Amino acid sequence: MRLRNTQVYKNYAPTFFSLVFGVGLVEILAIRINQPYLPRATGVSSRLISLLLEGQIFFDLLRSLQNLFLGFTISVISGLVIGMLCGRYKYFEQMLRPYINAMLTTPSVIFAPVYFAIFGLARWSIVGLIVHYSVFYIIVNTTTAVQSVDRGMIEMSMVFGANERQQMRHIYLPSSLPLIFASLRVALARSVKGMINGELLIAVIGLGAFSSKFASVYDAEGVFAVALLVVLVAIILSGCLNMVNKRVNSWVPNIRKDK
Repeated sequence: MRLRNTQVYKNYAPTFFSLVFGVGLVEILAIRINQPYLPRATGVSSRLISLLLEGQIFFDLLRSLQNLFLGFTISVISGLVIGMLCGRYKYFEQMLRPYINAMLTTPSVIFAPVYFAIFGLARWSIVGLIVHYSVFYIIVNTTTAVQSVDRGMIEMSMVFGANERQQMRHIYLPSSLPLIFASLRVALARSVKGMINGELLIAVIGLGAFSSKFASVYDAEGVFAVALLVVLVAIILSGCLNMVNKRVNSWVPNIRKDK
């Protein structure tokens, strides 16, 4: 039991002390500067707790999470399928490469008016922007992961008579999962950005509506409280994804040195 407690301390103590230092630094700066645009950390935390206890923000949070879930799910499914095809078939990648590169290098936020023109104020305009923010990162990283699979394993499977479907299921996909999950973490963060940008620029709903309302009356404390809630949601979702990653990729050796 003592050994387990020691391990937990080693895993979480640096993060805890880093957060305490960061919050303390913001608090000190806010007191020293004493300007309305930089509220105190304690005030922001109290404001967020107040919003949660009063229930004002729960409905908007639920709407935002629904949009995020839909957009991220579509991104993962379509990104994995297209990425696997691009990684496995050269001509498929060559046909899609110009479009994927164009979407990666172009700022995603400029497509907000496009989705608004297509879907109007419907939920799918925000979902479309979320997908646009994340799907191309999944495609590129999945393509790279598939192309990085050990050629010796593929040749060995061919010797034992594995067909295309068996190779994809038992070699390409398992070998690609570590890099795929790394891309999913980035895609999840970008999905959250797409959700907020969509709610601010396309339809003023969800958490974006709260942020816009507070900003319109120069309520910096309220804006920071909503931002803190978005950060907490992103951290929780990222933690859940990391738990799935550890379970799925438990076979991957850990070469990191913990001192």
